[in-house]
Amino acid sequence: MAIKRRIGLVALVFFLGVVLGSVVGEVIGILLPDGSVIQQLFVSGSEFHVGPIFCDLVVFTFTIGFSLKVNLISVLGIIVVAFLLRLYS
Repeated sequence: MAIKRRIGLVALVFFLGVVLGSVVGEVIGILLPDGSVIQQLFVSGSEFHVGPIFCDLVVFTFTIGFSLKVNLISVLGIIVVAFLLRLYS
């Protein structure tokens, strides 16, 4: 039971850190001048895709897909969220 809770916590930390870091990185990228090295450091990153997977069931059709963009600030976001969760738990 503790292992499931631990895996869930790791997934939550990863997800919240990536979301928080991506938002902060994009805001910093907007505030910095275009084309600068610092802006590229904050904005550029790796993007991972899964899908899209289409399922046509005659009555309805749905599409499932997932995309994740990770940059430097996303990694820092994961570290900050992990530290905060460890501090408050």
